[in-house]
Amino acid sequence: MFSASDIKELRDKTGAGMLDCKKALEATEGDMDKAIDWLREKGISKAAKKESRIAAEGLCEIKVDGNTAIMVEVNSETDFVAKNSEFTDFVDYLATKILENKVSTNEEVLQIQDGSETVQDKLVALTAKIGEKLSFRRFVRVEKEDNEYFGAYTHMGGKIGALIVLENGCEEVARDIAMHTAAMNPTAISRDAVPQEMIERESTVIKEQVMNEGKPADIAEKMVVGRLNKFYKEICLEEQEFIKDSSMTVGTFAKNNGATIKAMYRFQVGEGIEKKEEDFASEVMSQINGANQ
Repeated sequence: MFSASDIKELRDKTGAGMLDCKKALEATEGDMDKAIDWLREKGISKAAKKESRIAAEGLCEIKVDGNTAIMVEVNSETDFVAKNSEFTDFVDYLATKILENKVSTNEEVLQIQDGSETVQDKLVALTAKIGEKLSFRRFVRVEKEDNEYFGAYTHMGGKIGALIVLENGCEEVARDIAMHTAAMNPTAISRDAVPQEMIERESTVIKEQVMNEGKPADIAEKMVVGRLNKFYKEICLEEQEFIKDSSMTVGTFAKNNGATIKAMYRFQVGEGIEKKEEDFASEVMSQINGANQ
C-alpha cells in the first residue's frame, strides 16, 4: 500500500515524526495528499513546524502523594501562554500522570497511554491549538521513607520549584528549607556533594586572583583557603545563612529541629536554555522585502 520511501517523503513534506507519518498513510490508504491533510487536521504537521523555535518560558509544578513526590517543568515560548489556563491545566495533568505511573525517562512519560491517546498526542494537539511550541523538558520522581518528610515550594507563580527530603523533623521545617532553596539556589547540600571539577575551577580562579594581588606565598595559601570557605558558604545549602533567620545556617536550623537534609531538587524555568533575541525591525523588513520580491 505504501513504502518506507513514502513515509520519508511525507516526513520531509510535513516535518512530522516517522510514526505519525506511518499512521497518516495507513489511515489514508497511502494517498500522499490525504495523508498531509490528515496530519494537518490532527495538528501534527502544524506542531512539527514549531520545533525550531525556542521554548524558554513555562511552568514548574510539584505533586506529593504519600511517600512519592514529583516535580515537572514544561516550557512555552512566551510567558503569556505559560499563564494560559489550557497550558496550566496540561502541566497539572502531566504531573498527575507522572505521579500515577512509575516512569523514569521523558520518553516513557510521553508514551503513557490515556484512553486512545498518549501524553505525546495530547501535547502535540495542545501545541497546534495554542499556536506556540510547547516542550516537556524534565521531571524528577522522588521516593521517601516513613520517617522522612517532603518539603515542596513553588515561587513566582511556578517559575521556580524546590523539593526537599528531610530525615526526621517535620513537614513545616522541610517546607521552610524548600522555600530557602527556591530563593537562594544552592548548588549542593554539603561540601562533600560539591562536584570536584567545580572546586578545582574555583580554586584556580582564587589562586590567580591572589597571585595578581602580589601576596607572599604563605599569605596567599591562607587566602585561598579562606576564600574557598566563603565559596562553600555561598553554594552549600547547609552552610548558607537561613533566609528566615540570618543568625543561623540552614544546617543549624535543621539540626535544631532534629532533622537531616537527605535530598534537594530545584528547577528554574528556562535555566540553561539560550533565549533567542528577537530583532523586531529586521523581522518586519524581511517580511516586507519578501512580499515585494
